Amino acid sequence: MTRLKMGIIGVGGIAQGRHIPSFLDLKDKVELAAVQDVNEERAEEVAEAHQVPYVFKDYKDMFSKVDAVTICTPNKFHAEISIAALEAGVHVLCEKPMAITTEECEAMMKAAEKNDRLLSIAYHYRYTPEAQLAKKAILNNEIGDPLVTRVQAMRRRKVPGWGVFTNKDLQGGGSLIDFGCHLLDLALWLLDDPKPIEVMGRTYDRLSKTPGQVNDWGAFDHETFNVDDHVTSYITFENGESLQFECSWAANIKEDHTSLSISGVDGGLSVYPFELYQAKYGALLDSTAKIREGEPAPGLAQAENFIDSCLGNDELVVKPEQALKVTKLMEAIYQSSETGTSVKL
Repeated sequence: MTRLKMGIIGVGGIAQGRHIPSFLDLKDKVELAAVQDVNEERAEEVAEAHQVPYVFKDYKDMFSKVDAVTICTPNKFHAEISIAALEAGVHVLCEKPMAITTEECEAMMKAAEKNDRLLSIAYHYRYTPEAQLAKKAILNNEIGDPLVTRVQAMRRRKVPGWGVFTNKDLQGGGSLIDFGCHLLDLALWLLDDPKPIEVMGRTYDRLSKTPGQVNDWGAFDHETFNVDDHVTSYITFENGESLQFECSWAANIKEDHTSLSISGVDGGLSVYPFELYQAKYGALLDSTAKIREGEPAPGLAQAENFIDSCLGNDELVVKPEQALKVTKLMEAIYQSSETGTSVKL
């Protein structure tokens, strides 16, 4: 069986914690052929630990040695590196978000289409067992037409104190572009990609700019903090549906929680944990699910879908035009907050 030759660009936490372990578990389908990082010592260490044959200083030198790359750099470089890889005839799995601006996303899509290469974005929440179950329930008309979706991606005092997460120039934003984007993508996917028409949003940073913070995820400089730590939004769609959205790195709440619920005409559901709410047989019915042991981890399922798609044996679950829509919504939320008015799309 032909194995896909994979290169990793950026070997920091997400590469070592999710992507590399997933590819190693799928070694019958993929070979880790090359790595690159601006921290050359770290790249050498990762290559030695996993017997990766090639280590490059310049990511462009990697393209002749691989069939595909996984991009795990700060958000600012997603578009630049993706386009270079696609132009070189290399498939791309890019970490979320797709890019900081819609213009960058569109340029990535054009490069993929022009060079007949695959481009996918690592929105791995779609691969969680609960999300897969929710998708099947919706497709089987268990809730009828969706009406209102509610999303909360909330953390208590957990601003990432490592990496460049609080650097707006490199990341483009904070809690929304890092954490909230996952739940925005998941909601749109479950709703079958409705067309958004208006966005009202507010972003906050006062908590993290206040001195003397208690933070569970390391230290950060409140004086240089320049991204959002809490975001709210209300999104309406062309088909009449609406989405209530909130995310935070640092809310003063009792505990962390991630929730996504959809109320439809014939029923409703919650994703985490999966529950189904219906009115049947003259009664209100609540159904729960027991996730079977041995279900593949989301990172593994994501990697396998990308590899199989590159090898011509599957279809991408996360398509670039869907990831573009997430970036467009985030852009609109930031714009709405800056102007104090809703944004028509």
